[in-house]
Amino acid sequence: MSYKIGIDVGGTFTDFFLTGDDLDPMIHKVLSTPSDPSIAVVQGLEELAGMLTPPRPLAEFAAAIDVIVHGTTVTTNATLTRNGAKTALITTKGVRDALEMRRGIREKQYDNHYTNVEPLVPRYLRIGVEERLDRNGGEITPLNVDEVEEAIDLFEAEDVQAVAICFMNAFADPAHEQRAAEIVRHRLPDAYLAVSTDLLPSIRFYERVSTIALNAYVGPILDRYLDHLQNRLKAAGFAGLLLVMQSNGGVMTPEIAREKAALTLLSGPAGGPGAGLAYVRAHDQNKCIVVDMGGTSFEASLVLDGPIMVNDGEIDRLKIALPMLGIHTIGAGGGSIGWIDEGGLLRMGPQSAGADPGPACYMKGGTRPTTTDANLVLGYLDPGFFAGGKMKLDVDAARTTIETHIAKPLGLSIEEAAAGMYRIACTNMAQGVREITIARGSDPREFPLVVAGGAGPIHSCLICDELEIPLQVVPRESSVLCAVGMLMSDLKHDFVRTFVARFDGIDWAALEAVIADMRAEGDALLEAERIPPGKRRHHVKFDCRYLKQYHEVSFEVPEEALNARDLKAIAAAFHAEHNRLYGYSLEEEKTPVEIINVRLQSIGLAEKPALTSAAAASPDASAALKGKRPIYGFEEGGFRDTPIYDGHLLHAGNKIAGPALIESVTTAVYVSANFDCLVDRYGSFALYRKGREDLLASPSAGGTS
Repeated sequence: MSYKIGIDVGGTFTDFFLTGDDLDPMIHKVLSTPSDPSIAVVQGLEELAGMLTPPRPLAEFAAAIDVIVHGTTVTTNATLTRNGAKTALITTKGVRDALEMRRGIREKQYDNHYTNVEPLVPRYLRIGVEERLDRNGGEITPLNVDEVEEAIDLFEAEDVQAVAICFMNAFADPAHEQRAAEIVRHRLPDAYLAVSTDLLPSIRFYERVSTIALNAYVGPILDRYLDHLQNRLKAAGFAGLLLVMQSNGGVMTPEIAREKAALTLLSGPAGGPGAGLAYVRAHDQNKCIVVDMGGTSFEASLVLDGPIMVNDGEIDRLKIALPMLGIHTIGAGGGSIGWIDEGGLLRMGPQSAGADPGPACYMKGGTRPTTTDANLVLGYLDPGFFAGGKMKLDVDAARTTIETHIAKPLGLSIEEAAAGMYRIACTNMAQGVREITIARGSDPREFPLVVAGGAGPIHSCLICDELEIPLQVVPRESSVLCAVGMLMSDLKHDFVRTFVARFDGIDWAALEAVIADMRAEGDALLEAERIPPGKRRHHVKFDCRYLKQYHEVSFEVPEEALNARDLKAIAAAFHAEHNRLYGYSLEEEKTPVEIINVRLQSIGLAEKPALTSAAAASPDASAALKGKRPIYGFEEGGFRDTPIYDGHLLHAGNKIAGPALIESVTTAVYVSANFDCLVDRYGSFALYRKGREDLLASPSAGGTS
């Protein structure tokens, strides 16, 4: 027997998804260990070994694991909490403050009290040295090696742990950066080194310097964590392949992750979008919105035939210009703390109780009211069946903290306060969905919602009501969806080169040489990862804009058009994407188009576990009925006796009329009075607005019902 495991380390829980030869997929969750997340990883593996039939010792189980795909929030949390490494920056003299000045645009233009985000590198450790290249890479001023040495003297005296190097126009010729890097390696062999042209050799200095500073800041943290993880796994008996999830939805080896740590800044949630698409295909859909509500955060992403990619983004207001999935994250999880602002308004998050101490009802020392506490008071959680009964919840503790911090100050009953907390949490999450749909030119009503996370299915009906979404799919593995998606991911490597040219003056030989160079680099990495040529794919993208525009639009270039040098077809693809994003194009005006960057993604196709399907059974779900209990319904504004179903006893074809609650070991699905539920062929719970059976496919064949 051999196994593959996806592991998603979150702020509150660490999730596991296990597949193997002739083994029904298994899911498992353990509380995360923030002081050293690798402890929870090995603890979860040991518990999984004990859950097998027959149970196996950890060493025997670990030795049988072929692949572990691992997503981590280590770098994300280090950035959010500002617990990264002590970092220094060597840059071109005169521009060291670009990291603080950014692009000179205040995010909140009319808020005079809004302060700039504090740079990750303090000013005294940002050192400018003499050197300068022109935009084509021609040397204007040679690199002053003595000034590099003087900078390193300061870094040694200050016990700097990481050094970032980023020079103006280095994307056109990396020679100065590479020479400075040689000196740093010689003088500071134990320091983590990040060089901008190794990670992001493209135009736009601020984006490049911000990204490389981030990479240096989190690099030692990830490096130390991977050391702990690999050592613990080796001690447990694991000798298989360890892969790390990237922000772009692909996976990479730990060696690449160590060098390019910034690629993991959205590692945790990156598995979700691809997995979500697999589940909605049971209902003849090739697009969806994927939301994941965990203990600390809420992520939302859009999938159109595949996950939407963006070439830059922000983490805690810090710019990162690397290809990543278009995931919007807010502080709205089960552990989000409720509080009252200076104006007397109830707020939820972004502060979180996390895994330690956790919500008050966990009885681990938490004293602040959280979303989980509100869910417990409202009846959505069974205090004796949380985590399948392994963890008991204290209703009195939840009621007391809500009464003390929310109900009494607002003059509400405990139940009214809990209902307010629940509604505000849902409103916050609905706004997060708007950010990746309406704000990017898509109508959320046209997409099914795939709901993930242990807490997500409790809140999804109210989110769908607010957004008028008629169909939602809750996978049976929803509580570990990102871990599932990790096993569905391919190896991916992204490359970018700045290549500025108008369409009417392209040097095709030079352009093809740039693409060939990136392709060779991708093939070399995939070869080292033992991906045979037949399982390699290369996709080319251009970043283009209309002449004199400020921002570019990134779009995939049709391979046949590129091979045929068909500028008309390439331009048509650009116009279409510009129109999709902004509602217009300048095709008819014949406005010149120019290329700014050329991108290439090299993909190594990996074997993926197939979702288990089943033929439809009777619609009658009465065999799974556990009983009833009072649950708060927002349609009536009060409690009502609500049927409770055992999710593990439901089968494909079963139907449940809302209102109802479906409980399983790792999550609960609330079917509100506005929705009904069908168990589809993958065992997912398809919640559809009453009267909209037309949205569903046959649970057994996938055809339209």
